[in-house]
Amino acid sequence: MKVGPKFKLAKRLGASIFEKTQTQKFALSAERAAMNKKGSRGRGPTEYGKQLLEKQKVRVTYGISESQFSTYVANAMATHGAIPADILHRQLELRLDNILYRMGLASTRRAARQMASHGHITVNGKKTTVPSQAIKIGDRIAVREGSKSRVLFENFAEKFMERPLPSWLTWDPKKMEGGVQELPTSESANTAGDLPAVLSFYSR
Repeated sequence: MKVGPKFKLAKRLGASIFEKTQTQKFALSAERAAMNKKGSRGRGPTEYGKQLLEKQKVRVTYGISESQFSTYVANAMATHGAIPADILHRQLELRLDNILYRMGLASTRRAARQMASHGHITVNGKKTTVPSQAIKIGDRIAVREGSKSRVLFENFAEKFMERPLPSWLTWDPKKMEGGVQELPTSESANTAGDLPAVLSFYSR
């Protein structure tokens, strides 16, 4: 998915959407830009504008297309007996590329997508090349045996110790395999934006 100039986009949507913009220097720069913009305008953004911003923030953070995101939203809104925002959050978090990122196998979701699409990962013992594959509780995710010796995974056990593992995931850095042990929640997996606002945007 093409996203355009990252720093320009991050200033509009928020530093958290890209790992490279999550710095104090960038935050100060974005704050100054926001103050200048506020001073040049009399009115703030409309409710529609705020919802659109949240939608773009979440979509770009997970690195998915508009059509994919619309499908996730439609599924969340069509699910009965559950809170749509929770369903949407789970769908996004349970994507294979996001789980690889959360497990620390890749430093960014973009790198995780490439890792999966290049066939380095197996799900339940079968090689996959689909970054968007939906993972369920009990599924086993592992680095493909033929990929373990690649430079991509060098010193992974040491790198893994530097990054906390979310409580809803398991991972054995020596065997290089793990899985989902429980459903992610907003407490165990921080949301990328205001999901109720996103759903309101699509409800118009």
